[in-house]
Amino acid sequence: MHELTQYFPVTNPTMVFFIVLFTILIAPIVMSKLRIPHIIGMVLAGVALGKYGFNILERDASFELFGRVGLLYIMFLAGIEMDLEGLKKNLVSVSLFGLLTFALPFALMYIAGRSLLGYSPLASVLLSCIMATNTLIAYPIVARYGLQKHYATTLSVGASMLSLLVTLVVVAALVGSFSGGSGALFWLLFVVKFVAYCALLLYMIPHLTRWFLRRYSDSVMQFIFILATMFLSAALCELIGLEGIFGAFFSGLILNRYVPPLSPLMNRIEFIGNAIFIPYFLIGVGMLINLGLLFAGGGIIFTVVCIVVVGTLGKALAAYASCRMLGQPWLHGHLMFGLTSAHAAAGIAIVLIGMRLQLAPGQYLVGDDMLNGVVVMILFTCVISTIVTDSSARQVALQESMGKHEEQTGDDEKILIAVKYPETCNTLLDLAIMMRNPELNRGLIALNVVYDDNDADANQRKGMQLLENVARKASASDVRVQTQVRLATNIGNGIKHAFKEYDCSEVIFGVHIHPNSSRVFWGDFAQSVFNGLSRQIIIARCTQPFSTLRAIKVAVPSRAEYEPGFNRWLERLCRFSDTIGCRIAFHGREDTLALITRYVERHYRNLRTEYVSMPHWKGLIDLAESTHADEMLAVVTARQGTVSYKAALDSLPEELTEHYHGTNLMIIFPDQYGPAPDTLTFATTSHTEQTSAYQEMHSWLTKLRRQLPWKG
Repeated sequence: MHELTQYFPVTNPTMVFFIVLFTILIAPIVMSKLRIPHIIGMVLAGVALGKYGFNILERDASFELFGRVGLLYIMFLAGIEMDLEGLKKNLVSVSLFGLLTFALPFALMYIAGRSLLGYSPLASVLLSCIMATNTLIAYPIVARYGLQKHYATTLSVGASMLSLLVTLVVVAALVGSFSGGSGALFWLLFVVKFVAYCALLLYMIPHLTRWFLRRYSDSVMQFIFILATMFLSAALCELIGLEGIFGAFFSGLILNRYVPPLSPLMNRIEFIGNAIFIPYFLIGVGMLINLGLLFAGGGIIFTVVCIVVVGTLGKALAAYASCRMLGQPWLHGHLMFGLTSAHAAAGIAIVLIGMRLQLAPGQYLVGDDMLNGVVVMILFTCVISTIVTDSSARQVALQESMGKHEEQTGDDEKILIAVKYPETCNTLLDLAIMMRNPELNRGLIALNVVYDDNDADANQRKGMQLLENVARKASASDVRVQTQVRLATNIGNGIKHAFKEYDCSEVIFGVHIHPNSSRVFWGDFAQSVFNGLSRQIIIARCTQPFSTLRAIKVAVPSRAEYEPGFNRWLERLCRFSDTIGCRIAFHGREDTLALITRYVERHYRNLRTEYVSMPHWKGLIDLAESTHADEMLAVVTARQGTVSYKAALDSLPEELTEHYHGTNLMIIFPDQYGPAPDTLTFATTSHTEQTSAYQEMHSWLTKLRRQLPWKG
C-alpha cells in the first residue's frame, strides 16, 4: 500500500490534465445514471480527488488559474446571455429581489452569528456578507434548458449581481475600518473610482468592439478579443477595490449587444467555458471541502448546520417573498431560490479576506471554526442549489415548450441560400441562421448555380469550395446545411428548380451592384427569380457585421397586411432584430402599423420597436437622409398584380441605387399564397374582430378584382 501511495498526489502535468479531463468526461455519465445534476458530480469528484479525499491530485497553480477563469466565465456568460430588454423593463423587480436577497440573509445570519455562534460583531458582519451574496453555480443548468432569457432567470442574475455589489461595498468598508480608512474621504474616493470605471468601460468597449469586428472577421481573433476584454474588465475592477467577478459580469452586459446568441462566436464562447474552464472551477471548489471535519466533533457540525440552515432560509424567504410580491407563480420562486442559494468562490474570497484582518497579535477576525464551517457549507448549498434549479428549470422548460407546441407544428420553414460570391456567402449564412427558428431545429440548404458552358468544370470546383466554407461555418453554429452545386443555362431557372425540388419556404441571396447602371440593382436573374416564384424572397446587402448594426428601418407598403406572407416576413425581421439585439422601426400606414404592433406585443414583447407613420410611399426617399452607415433598411415590396402592389414600386431599383448607395439593405418579396388571410393577419385578434375584419377585407377585394387584373 505504501508503495502505491508514494505516487500520489500526481504532479506530472500531463497526467494531471488527463485525470481532470477524464473526470470531466466521466462525472456527467455517472451522475446521469444516478439522476443527479452534473454540477454536483463535478464538485463531489473534486472532493474525492483532493487531499481531503483520496489525495490523487494537489490543488496546485493550475487549479488556481483555471478555477479563477472558470468563475469569471460563469459571471461573464450570465452577463452576455442576459435579456437586456427584459432587465430594463424589470429593473424595479430586479432591484426589489436584489435588496431582499441581500438584506434577509444578512440580517438573519448576523443575529445567528451573535446569539448562536458567539462571534464578535465584526466577525458576524463578515459571515453575513458571505451568506448575503451567492455564486451562480447552477447557471449552466438553466443554459442547458434554454432559459437564459426567462423572467425568473433575469431576476435571479440581476439580483445576484446587485447583492454582490452591495456585499463588496460592505466588505470594502470592513477592510477600511481595520486600516483606518473608512472615513468620508475613503467613500468619496471609492465612488469616484467606481463611476470612472463604469464610464470607461461603457465608452471604451462598445467603440473598440465595433471597430474590431468590422475590421477582423477571423473567428479565432474575435474569440481572443472577447476573452481579453473580459479579463481586462476583471483586472480593472480589482484595481478599484472590488472583486473581478463583478467586472467579468459587467463586461458581459456590455458585450451582450455584439455577440448574437446564435452566432459561431457565441457557440465557441459557450463551448470552451462549459468544456474546460467551468468544470475546472467546480472540481477546484470540491478539492477545498473537507468532509472529515463533520466527524471531528459537535462544534463544527453545529456551526455548519447553523450557517447552512440560516443562510439558506434567508435566501428562500427572499426568493418566495419577491415571487409573491411580483405576482409570479411559485414555480418561478423555486427557480429563483435555486439560482441564488449556492455559495462558492465569492464566499471563499471573503473568508480569506477575513483571515488577513488582525484583531490583535496572533488573533484574526476569522478563526478555524468559521473557515471550516464555510468550506463545508459550500458543498451543502451547492447540492441544494443544483437540485432545486434542475427540478424547477425542467418544469419551466416543459411549460414553455407546451405553450409553443401549436405554433411550431404548422411552420413549413425550409430556407434556401443562393450563394455566388465568397465575400457575401458568410453574410447570407449569418442572416439565414439568425432568421431561422432554432426551436424547429431545421437545417439550411446552400446552393451554388453555375453556367453550363465551357468553364463549367472549373466553376463547379470553385462552387464546391465555396459551399465547403459555408458548411464549415454553419457547423460552428451547430446548424445542419445541405449543399448543392447545380449546372444550368440560366441562373434564375437553376434557383427556381432547386427551390421546388427541395420544397423550400423562402430563398435568400445577395445582390451584386454594377455602379455604371441604375436599373440592375438586383439584376436580370434576380428579377427572373421573384417573377417565377410566389414564395418569400429576401435580397440582402450588408457591408458590416450584423452584430454592429444599431437599428433596422422597415418600409412597409400600404395593404401589406392583406398579403398571405405578412406574418412570415414580420416574424423573420422580428427574430433577426431580437437576435442581434438592435432597435427596429416600422414605417408605414397607421392601419398596417396597428396590426404589426399587435403581433410584436404578442410574440416579441421585449423587442425594442418604434412605429413611424409614413402616409405615402414617397417617404422612402426621405428615409435615405436619416439612415446611417450602421443601420439597415428593409423594404417590403410586392410583385405586380398583388394586393399591396403600387406603381411607385416600379422605380424602386433606381431609388435604391441613387439614394442608398453603400447602405445596408434588405429587399423582401412576401409570399403570395398560403393559408386564408384571416388566419394569418388577424391571428392576434378576437373571433368577433376576425370575422368583421375578414368581411370588410372580402368586400374590398371584390371591388379590387373589378378594377385590377388578378393574379393568384
